[in-house]
Amino acid sequence: MRAAFASRIDETDPLSALTVGERPEPAPAGDDWVTVEVRASSLNHHDLWSLRGVGLTERQLPMILGCDAAGIAPDGREVVVYPVVPTPGDPRGLSILSEHHQGTLADRVAVPAANLVPKPAALTFEDVACMPTAWLTAYRMLTSRGRVAEADAVLVQGAGGGVATAAVVLATAMGKRVYATSRDPGKRERIGALGATAVEPGARLPERVGVVIETVGEATFDHSLKCAGFGARIVVAGATAGHLPRVNLRRVFAMSLEILGTSMGTPDELAALLDFCAETGVRPVVDSVFGFGEAGAAFARLASGEAFGKIVLDHTR
Repeated sequence: MRAAFASRIDETDPLSALTVGERPEPAPAGDDWVTVEVRASSLNHHDLWSLRGVGLTERQLPMILGCDAAGIAPDGREVVVYPVVPTPGDPRGLSILSEHHQGTLADRVAVPAANLVPKPAALTFEDVACMPTAWLTAYRMLTSRGRVAEADAVLVQGAGGGVATAAVVLATAMGKRVYATSRDPGKRERIGALGATAVEPGARLPERVGVVIETVGEATFDHSLKCAGFGARIVVAGATAGHLPRVNLRRVFAMSLEILGTSMGTPDELAALLDFCAETGVRPVVDSVFGFGEAGAAFARLASGEAFGKIVLDHTR
């Protein structure tokens, strides 16, 4: 079957470690596993990190990349693949597809039957293929971790990436005042079109916010602290610009701030996210759609840093 996989590790030139070619059919890891015919998938920066060797070793190669997918179950149902898999050998007790188990960037993928979430009829395969990683992470950051229902305003750092852009769209749809930062004037303009107030990194906001969505890290964390109101939640799900920020602890305790970490979400949260999008008309922001045969170009687009929203692979072409 066709697949996009890491054939080696290259820390400095990750795209050179990507191979698009033939791989064996997926091998279910247990009796409760099934094989899904993939119709669409989407890329994440996790895929580039894997090619660099972060979370992936030479002995695990070749590894089919990809966490996100939607397709057809063996019984004919249209489903979304929840990518978190129990993994006893991992210190976390779990992993996401493409870490220990072959990923979704292939014609077919094997997953536990319990990881199949029904696809709402109102959403396309391309829509839902964007949601299991970035959109699910953003939804969990806002809801169960950020308790956004208790907040009037939200700050999203570094909008333009998958998680941050999803957070802007979702928080706006939830009726919150949303502020979002980006270094790129063009991206700030596009963020504004999504309903947020776009500002430059480090800019003073007209109010303090109840929830901060933080995926940038060191470069923005002090700003996140300064913008957080009393009792606010700063929810962290990434550190693309450094993982060792200086933290003003006096501000943390004086303002009763909560700094919360999270990653991904639960199958129930994925189902709730899908229902929310189907009911409200919210759709993922898609930067571009490539045929599966153009997977190399899709990875190059991701690596360029110019994408705004998700990059999708159409497995039907």
